[in-house]
Amino acid sequence: MSLLNALVARGSVVLAEHQVPSERDFSHATQTILSKIPPNDSKLSYAWEQYLFHYISEGGFVYLVMADDSVGRKLPFAFLADLQRKFLELPSSSAAVLSSTPAYGLQGTFSPVIASLMHTYNTAPPQDEIARAQAELNQVKDIMVQNVEQILSRGERIELLVDKTDTMAHQATAFRRGARTTRRQMWWKNSKTLALSVVVVLFLLYLIIAQFCGAALQCGVAS
Repeated sequence: MSLLNALVARGSVVLAEHQVPSERDFSHATQTILSKIPPNDSKLSYAWEQYLFHYISEGGFVYLVMADDSVGRKLPFAFLADLQRKFLELPSSSAAVLSSTPAYGLQGTFSPVIASLMHTYNTAPPQDEIARAQAELNQVKDIMVQNVEQILSRGERIELLVDKTDTMAHQATAFRRGARTTRRQMWWKNSKTLALSVVVVLFLLYLIIAQFCGAALQCGVAS
């Protein structure tokens, strides 16, 4: 177990407490630590034997947890923050009501809440803020990598499309050049055919006239 004992107190008056099953009773140690906590708001850790007592003192109330020294400070203070939040959510958590609550006056109602919260942090503690931020950062990084891959994939397809477009443009240019060359060739061919036809017609006309007028084409000249 990492967290061994936790409580909520008004000054040095314990309102509710929970201790994991143990052969030792830490009540004397917790009372000694409570007597050393100043009345002003503070947050601190005390060493006692191989254990550490971590506390948050705020608004006249003390939230304290005893833990193994190997746990560090992040987990216990995260637990205390949750403990404080749950305590302030109680319907009877107003200062006016709690100012007259006797010692262990909330033991029956709030001790099970402390026990449940300690069990959670001892068995499956929530991610701390750094780990949560790192996990979110990794998630964002994965999303960015996927987006970049998608962009690169689209870029490759766009580049391929541009290449195909350029090829089609070159083919169209070559087709237009070929068409112009073909038109010029056809024009010259048609022109030659027309010129040849004119020559043939003139030659045939000459032959017809020459039959009646002679080779010199002197039809109207007397012999």
